Amino acid sequence: MVATKQISGNTTDDIWQQLSDDLSGQEIYDYTVFLVQGGRKVELVIDIDLGGGFEGGYEFTSFKAPITSEHDFRFALHHQDFIDTVEKFFGMEDVVIGYPEFDEALIIKTNDRERTRRIFSDVNVRELFQSLSRFALHITHHPVDGQKEKEPFLEFTIEKGVIDPEVLRDLYDAFNKVLSGIEAG
Repeated sequence: MVATKQISGNTTDDIWQQLSDDLSGQEIYDYTVFLVQGGRKVELVIDIDLGGGFEGGYEFTSFKAPITSEHDFRFALHHQDFIDTVEKFFGMEDVVIGYPEFDEALIIKTNDRERTRRIFSDVNVRELFQSLSRFALHITHHPVDGQKEKEPFLEFTIEKGVIDPEVLRDLYDAFNKVLSGIEAG
């Protein structure tokens, strides 16, 4: 088994210089790295399969990090599409948190409306997620190191192979702000 690459730094600038250097000059099809900053370890995965023949291929980019604080908070967020509009008509949950453009563009599911509102209080974070399509941001639970008990993680996945370092940085910054908001309570 090949060890996953790790990039560490004291600041996002430190990490991003190393990541930009790592991504430049190579074709990215299957890339995984842990970004370590301030005691936080975020896994970045970029997977691009061009397909071939009769296969259509796929692509995605994801960030995943453990949530270090204890809580029972739940939430999920994704871009609203036509199917969601129909599902809302038939009673699908969509929480309104009080930011009209954000509420209109996204489907929000949560067990704590006010906490979710605080987490997304940063207008730049809201605008970034509003601008995306075919993505999911949510809390999941995974076993860690073979344990039976599952630990909470924040996960972001977009159905696009994002290889532009500046776009990746914007996604990373927004992901970290949401993660910090969840951990702050």
